[in-house]
This record gives sequence, structure tokens and C-alpha cells, in this order.
Amino acid sequence: MMIDTHCHLSIEDYDDIDAIVTNMAPNIMIISGVNDQTNAEVMQYVEKYSNVYGMVGIHPGNIADLTPSSFEQLATYLKHPKIVGVGEIGLDYHYPGIDQLKQQQLFEQQIILAKQFNKPIIIHSRDAYLDTYHIIERHYEPSLKIVMHCYSYSLESAQELLKFNVKFGIGGVLTFKNSKKLQTIVETLSIDHFLLETDSPYLTPEPWRGTRNQPKNVIYVAQKMAELKGISVEKVLLVTTKNACNQFDLPIKI
Repeated sequence: MMIDTHCHLSIEDYDDIDAIVTNMAPNIMIISGVNDQTNAEVMQYVEKYSNVYGMVGIHPGNIADLTPSSFEQLATYLKHPKIVGVGEIGLDYHYPGIDQLKQQQLFEQQIILAKQFNKPIIIHSRDAYLDTYHIIERHYEPSLKIVMHCYSYSLESAQELLKFNVKFGIGGVLTFKNSKKLQTIVETLSIDHFLLETDSPYLTPEPWRGTRNQPKNVIYVAQKMAELKGISVEKVLLVTTKNACNQFDLPIKI
């Protein structure tokens, strides 16, 4: 079995959702919301498909989409047994003119919500390492499970984050020729710290780079990880699946 621990399955991105899910069966995917609309879609898909689990949250790039009922909706969704995380949430300072303080406040509000419902947090962090680190440090407690989605910082930063028992989401970027930094991280750290993901429909791995990504392509990430670690693909799938089941409390027998 393989688990894509982070993908997006919006009708804005795929013409045939049924085909995308069927292509992944009998494996598991965890789909992520980023605003009210996609969070509602997540709820539809976890109800419809047996191999789909979900997480809900407000992405830092979607602050403008917040409504007075957004947090009330999140709290309702988090009661569903197939909603297994709060995400994707975090900080994104990449573009000029963003309100960093507002992003930080939204991030912290959602961490508090996750702790109330005993759910892991799935963090998007771009060009914002120090603030991300300090917010995690402020809210960390041993029961809080943390995933750094699409990890893009240094090996030294990854080692620093391990004190919070973080898991690192590793996706298609690992297969890119210019991803030496991420490849070094995968070579250096124990596989016990990694989760497989695609971030579909984005970041399609080689050999399909340049096409629309989909969850079944997570196998190419596993193959590259196996190559870098010098172990079998079967071993990568076994360990990362166990990691995902533990991190997201998935009711799956391995």
C-alpha cells in the first residue's frame, strides 16, 4: 500500500474526479482544503470514496476568502471521523505586500483549533522559516503531531525541527535534477521522519514533469527515495505508510 498524504482534488483542477480516485485505488489519499469552498469539497469526497481521507484548513494565501462562518465550519468538519488533520495552514511570505501579522494570527488560531480536536497540523511554510519555527515552538506539546508539507528549507533547519517530532512531506520535487538540497535531506535523515505526498495537481514528478499531477504519481517519489536511501521501494512504502498511519491516526491495517 502507498499513501499520498497531501493532494488537492478540486473540481477546478480535474474534469473527472472518479477517474483520479480510481487510478489510486486500492491505495489511500489524504486530500487538503485551503478555503471554505475546497473544505466543503473535501467533505463530499471523504463521504463518497472509501480510499479518501481529508484535512481542512485555511491556507495563508486564502486569507481574503475568510468568512464569519469559516471557523464554525472547520469545527463542524473536524468532528467527522475521516477528517484527519488541520491543513493546509501556515505562512507564505513569498509575494510582496502580504500581511504577515494576519497570516501569523490565522496560523495560530488554527493550531489552537487542532489541539482542541486532537488533530495533527499540516504546515505550508514558504520564505518564513523563523516565524514558522517560533510559532511551532510557542504552541508545541508532545501530543501535537506536526507535518511540514512540501519541505523546502535546509538540512540544518530540518534537524532543528526534529525536536518537535516533525514529519516531513516529500513530494515530486525530490525527483527534479536541481533538488540537491532536498535529496541530501532524504539521504541524511532517517526514513522514519518522512511522508510521501504529491501536492497534486502541482509539482508533478519526473518522468511526467510538465503534466498535471495526480495521486498515483506518488510511486515515483517512493522510487526516488528508495534510490537515495539504498533500500527497496517496498521498504519505502512500508515505512512511510506506517508513518502516515501513525501521524494521521488512520484506521488501516498494514
